[in-house]
Amino acid sequence: MTHHNRRTFVRAAGAASALAALGLSGRAGAQGTTLDTVKIITGFPPGGTSDTLCRRVAENLRNGTYTKTALVENKAGAGGQIAVQSMKGAATDGSVLLQTPASMLMIYPHIYKKLSYDAFADVTAVSLACTFDFGFCVGPAVPEAIKTIPEFLAWCKANPEKANFGSPAAGSVPHFIGVLLGKAAGIELKHVAYRGTQPAIQDMVGGQVQAVSGPVGEFTQQVAAGKARYLGVSGATQSRFAPGVPTFAEQGYKDLVFSEWFGFYAPGGTPDAVVQRANTALRAALAAKDVVDGLAVMGLESTSSTPAELTKLLKESYDRWGPIVKQIGFTADS
Repeated sequence: MTHHNRRTFVRAAGAASALAALGLSGRAGAQGTTLDTVKIITGFPPGGTSDTLCRRVAENLRNGTYTKTALVENKAGAGGQIAVQSMKGAATDGSVLLQTPASMLMIYPHIYKKLSYDAFADVTAVSLACTFDFGFCVGPAVPEAIKTIPEFLAWCKANPEKANFGSPAAGSVPHFIGVLLGKAAGIELKHVAYRGTQPAIQDMVGGQVQAVSGPVGEFTQQVAAGKARYLGVSGATQSRFAPGVPTFAEQGYKDLVFSEWFGFYAPGGTPDAVVQRANTALRAALAAKDVVDGLAVMGLESTSSTPAELTKLLKESYDRWGPIVKQIGFTADS
């Protein structure tokens, strides 16, 4: 994510209630009666971060004029691709919304030779949902004297057989962060791909893998228990979810500034008036205290935007990741 947009989007989220008070939610009347049912699709299973976000938002959508009922449909599989693909041909009346992490749209087109959807034509941006940074942690297999990223990389250089890290998935932002850190130090960090961050953290705590790169909120419990320690975080500024932990940039890696985001999308071709109505409803839901507080527990910043801001952010992120993927040389078939 281009980090300079974060404050703008946070301010936008706070303004959602004011927009509703001005009557912008009255667009519902202009588009017809309140929808009977809205379906929010996520490409990940129940209980995970994406699913939890969807369910919290759905609860708040039911309280307004947008819809009488809001349901969450889990279309898990293929790393989130099935959910995005399901938007092709879906109803464009605002009754079907997709919530997806950015990677499916900004990175997947660069790593998959054959993708079943077009990241720009098959979805229509509605609003950001949240933003988050990544953390890089080590476990008991790394000497306690190592407290920083440069120290860890120097240790890996001296112990190449131990130079590895885990991530939640091959082709994910955390995967690429680890690779780029190794490249910056002139060493190869062996990547170990997992199905999710928690299995990787469990192996790190157990000493099977030296380090893990993943969303910053995923490490909170193990760090608090003294079983893991942060070496750095990926944002433009230090994270409130990892107090006192320096950023990669602060440790000398100026180009390694990465955040990611979840967004809400309508099917491609959805009329502007319908998109604006959904945007107003979603921004109000994302500004609700229970949503803001619930996401914070998972290390996520509840964040909304206009459709145009999300469209611009996606294009900027897509353009940024193309050269990075090419530099790394990763494809989904490799």
